[in-house]
Amino acid sequence: MRRSTASEASRWGPPVLLMALLFVVSAQPHLRLSDDGGLDFVVRKLGHAGAYAILAALLLRAIGSPDARAVVGAVILAVTYAVGDELHQGFVAGRFPSAFDVAIDAAGALGGALLSVRLAPRVRIAAGRRRGR
Repeated sequence: MRRSTASEASRWGPPVLLMALLFVVSAQPHLRLSDDGGLDFVVRKLGHAGAYAILAALLLRAIGSPDARAVVGAVILAVTYAVGDELHQGFVAGRFPSAFDVAIDAAGALGGALLSVRLAPRVRIAAGRRRGR
């Protein structure tokens, strides 16, 4: 059965919008979130993990099937984007690509995809209750 264009946009729009937001943030030269170097480091790394956890969960939702192949696919897509994002930073003043950041992004993506699979049955049950099923 073919899905409508609106259905495809509602599934794929959120991860694409998040990728666009990540691209814009990565294009900011000399990005600092705090004057405290240690705090800035921690916040940025937690931001990396969190953003890619959300991205992987959104990609998994867009793929539409929370099975093992879909989890692997969502994580691969998220990590591939992370690699591209780090390469992009190499062209931004005051920024540089980091394999360490890609590793953090990958860990976040895996965690987000696995958490999404774990929570999916609960979310479906709660949604069914709201609809009176």
